[in-house]
Amino acid sequence: MTSRQINPPPRLLMGPGPINADPRVLRAMSAQLVGQYDPAMTGYMNEVMELYRGVFKTSNEATFLVDGTSRAGIEAALISLIEPGAKVLVPIFGRFGHLLKEIAVRAGAEVAVREKTWGQVFTPEEIEQAIVEERPALLALVQGDTSTTMNQPLAGIGEICQRHDVLFYTDVTASLAGNEFSADAWNVDAVTAGLQKCLGGPSGSAPITLSERAVEAIRSRRHVEAGIADGTEGRGTRIASNYFDLAMIMDYWGPQRLNHHTEATSMLYGARECARLLLQEGVDDAVARHELHGRAMLAGVQGLGLQVFGDIAHKMNNVVAVEIPAGIDGDAARTAMLQDYGIEIGTSFGPLHGKVWRIGTMGYNARKDAVMLTLAALEQVLRAGGAEVRPGGGAGAAAEIYQAQPDRGQPGEHDQSLQSTHPLQSRGVSP
Repeated sequence: MTSRQINPPPRLLMGPGPINADPRVLRAMSAQLVGQYDPAMTGYMNEVMELYRGVFKTSNEATFLVDGTSRAGIEAALISLIEPGAKVLVPIFGRFGHLLKEIAVRAGAEVAVREKTWGQVFTPEEIEQAIVEERPALLALVQGDTSTTMNQPLAGIGEICQRHDVLFYTDVTASLAGNEFSADAWNVDAVTAGLQKCLGGPSGSAPITLSERAVEAIRSRRHVEAGIADGTEGRGTRIASNYFDLAMIMDYWGPQRLNHHTEATSMLYGARECARLLLQEGVDDAVARHELHGRAMLAGVQGLGLQVFGDIAHKMNNVVAVEIPAGIDGDAARTAMLQDYGIEIGTSFGPLHGKVWRIGTMGYNARKDAVMLTLAALEQVLRAGGAEVRPGGGAGAAAEIYQAQPDRGQPGEHDQSLQSTHPLQSRGVSP
């Protein structure tokens, strides 16, 4: 059998992720490989750690990459933090809370759950009450859940956890760089993310940061039979996974550079470029860009006469859930968007399957032209399906948002002018 060179069809990915990767990230990933212990590679790894401290807004020394998709980062964090038999509290308000629960169960935890109706979020008081009732060792909480498009407020949760001597883990895969987040200011102990949402890269690398409390908890799980020869006194149970053992991965990324696996070099290049570009733009400016284009998309779908799912006050900046109008075949409409216009929007899961579309404005696609094109195509698909929509209402409503607030530009528009102010230059790291 012969096969042709891969040639993916052109698509504008306006779903909940993945999105179109920034071309500069793809270019970085095409760079030539170097050896794992080449001084250049060691330098790139050090740069990645420093860059992602800026992305997560943390001073944590233990800030690095887990090789694998965002789920690899989640599993590494949970399997390394959770002692078998320990109690873990998982507040669930969407599909990815259920994922945290499943992974915690597989790690041998006793899992306590609190659930919210999809489309709602938890208050700090509700979470503290659950902590008081359950007395967990770890709180595992999603920030942005794309299944519902809700953004769980995290401010104050870390302080509650510290007061009750509970470790606090959060998954920010869908929200980081498009919504406010600060690991240190919010006292978060462990955070994992992915590249394929607001960071503007491909799936395949999971940035992670760990507080000193989390590092101590992970490193304490060393057993004599683990073959540790550094004098560390082990206690507790050994981390069950070799690949996802964060104690070993920290040794690999640390000054010892103890061999653990072969770093996914091309993904490291891509993750480095994602972070470099974000810090070049400015994290707060990137969040503001996502807020603007997300608000324009929200106004646009409402301008078409469509209903929005969930508590809009707690919606993520970078994705909106739109209720499928009565009489419209949701899957057929998504197919028409893809085949006729080359635009992908998302379906949903669980209780929302077949009831909503999820439309994203994130990463490289958080820009005016992508928003306006998607709204225009959606209007035509809805009209062809027999839905009553306001002609031009979507694009018109979005245009009003842009007229009221100047467009923050497209990703990379001012790339050259910002090179000289790159935050790593003052620290001797070349951008």
